[in-house]
Amino acid sequence: MENITALFDDVYLPESGFVIYRNRKDTSDCYVESFDIGEDGSPINLHPLSVEESTALAKALDTSKAMQKSFLKPKGLIPDTVLYLDPSQQGCVIWYSLPQMLDLFFVADLNIPNRKACIPSLVWKATKTELCVYALKSDVKPDLQTPLYHAPFFNLYKSGKVCMGTVDVQIGESVSLENFIESWQQYFFRSYFSHLIESHNPVKGNIVQLWQKQMQTEKAFPSGALIKTKLTLKSLIQ
Repeated sequence: MENITALFDDVYLPESGFVIYRNRKDTSDCYVESFDIGEDGSPINLHPLSVEESTALAKALDTSKAMQKSFLKPKGLIPDTVLYLDPSQQGCVIWYSLPQMLDLFFVADLNIPNRKACIPSLVWKATKTELCVYALKSDVKPDLQTPLYHAPFFNLYKSGKVCMGTVDVQIGESVSLENFIESWQQYFFRSYFSHLIESHNPVKGNIVQLWQKQMQTEKAFPSGALIKTKLTLKSLIQ
């Protein structure tokens, strides 16, 4: 076995502890004492918990501020694809992705093969629990006045909101900005496209035939099939 002790930079030594006394007749009645730990590891100097110790304990147990600071915190510089960021626990991220070829998955009833296909540039808006997706006609970075188009996929409401179905979405309380974006894109593209919602057809023509044709070519997604919404990028921020 290899001794890896030298690899550890931080060493934590026991300094103090707490003893909680509870009233047997009234379990809501508690009394707390603190003690120091001697050099030999034995408890010494048992005493009632002071105000200063109570305050320090409360701060140590309060993780809400720490989680709020770390939620959507970037690992480095904010990615160029990020358009808007609200890092509060109830906040959101808006970003865009360039046209690309990737694997898409469809339920068998649609008779669309599962394989790589070209998709258009997309605009994403996500919170911890909800995702909306829109399309762009250009691969140029959008500005506030850039018009948005319906994303040409199944499982979407007319508003752009994605129906995640049975996908188990788990976005942590302290996830980084990069992992947040990557997780949502994986949730979206690794799930199966299955149906149109409320008869909303997001493209011009037959969406099934559109994707059947896309699966047979490596050409860019036909922007002429996109349908413009009444939204601009500014609409997503307001």
